[in-house]
Amino acid sequence: MTNPTAEPTAPARTEAPVLCLGEALVDIIIRDDQILSEHVGGSPLNVACGITQLGHPALIASWWGDDERGRAIEAHATKHTVGIVPGSDKADRTAIANAHLDAQGRATYDFELVWDVPELPPAASLAHLHTGSFAATLEPGAAKVLAAVKRMAINGTVSYDPNVRPALMESPEKVLGRVEDIVALSDVVKASDEDVAWLYGDTPVEEVMRRWIKMGPGLVIVTRGPWGAYALLSGDRDMMVVDPLNVEVADTVGAGDSFMAGLLSGLLDADLLGSPLAKAQLRSADWSQVRTALHRAVITSGLTVSRSGAYAPRRDEVQRVLAVDPLLR
Repeated sequence: MTNPTAEPTAPARTEAPVLCLGEALVDIIIRDDQILSEHVGGSPLNVACGITQLGHPALIASWWGDDERGRAIEAHATKHTVGIVPGSDKADRTAIANAHLDAQGRATYDFELVWDVPELPPAASLAHLHTGSFAATLEPGAAKVLAAVKRMAINGTVSYDPNVRPALMESPEKVLGRVEDIVALSDVVKASDEDVAWLYGDTPVEEVMRRWIKMGPGLVIVTRGPWGAYALLSGDRDMMVVDPLNVEVADTVGAGDSFMAGLLSGLLDADLLGSPLAKAQLRSADWSQVRTALHRAVITSGLTVSRSGAYAPRRDEVQRVLAVDPLLR
C-alpha cells in the first residue's frame, strides 16, 4: 500500500457542465416503522447537488412526475443551482424510496417507481457524465443510459456508481453484465463494499477492483464505511488506503453520493476529468495527482454523515476542515 506525500497539481476548472443521469425521487425516512420525514433525494441528483455546492456547473436528467413531489424535486434542484434537462418531468408519477434506518442509522431501501430517460443534451456540450444506481439496469431507461455512456466515452469522461438496489435489481446474475458493460466504458468507478459483496459474493474486494481496472477505468474506488476506502489507479500497481473523517454519525443517507461529488470535484480541479485529454491524463496519473480529490471525497462524505439526510457540503465547509487538518490537502 502507498501513502504519497507530494503536492497535487494546480487546479484547472471547466465551464461545461457535468450531466448526472439517473433517479431523482423522494426519500421517505422510516425508523421503527414510523415515518420521520420526507426528503428529495436520488443518488444522481444528490451527486449533482454536491457538485454545484463545490463550485462546478451540473445538470440532472431524470424521470419524475408533474405533481407535488415532482415540484419539490425541481425546487430542490433550483435551490442547489442544478440545471434540469427538459422532459425530466414526463413520468406518470414521482418515484419514492422508502429508506428504513436501523439502530446505527444505516439505510435499506424499497421503491415505488418507473424509470425512463428524457432527450439528453449533445455529448459535445458536456464536460462529464455521471450515472449509477438502478438507472443503468432498470428498463426501459437502462438501454438509453448505456447509449449515453457510449457517446460520452468518446466525447469526454464518464463516472459510474453501481449503488446496488437489490429490491429493483433482483439478482446479481440479472444485472452483472450491464454493470460491467458500464464499468468498461467509465473513467472512474466508485462502489461500496456492500455493492461488491452483493454483485460478486465472497470474492475479495481487492480482486474485484483489479478485475474492474483491467476492463478500462483509470480509477476504481471501493468505500468501506468506518474503514475508509480503497483506491486503485490504472497507472500504478499499488493500492491506496484512504482513512475516513472522524465524525459522529447521524445517519449514512447520501454518504456515497457525497463521496462521489467530492471525488469528481477534485478530479475536475486536477484536470483529470472533463475532456478526452483529461481521460488520457487520468490513466497516466500517479497518487500525488489524485490524493487531493480522494481527500475531498472523504471530507464531503464525512460532513454528510454528521447530519441527518442527504446533505451536500459547500466548498467553504471543506476549506474549514482543511484548515484544521492540513494533512488532508
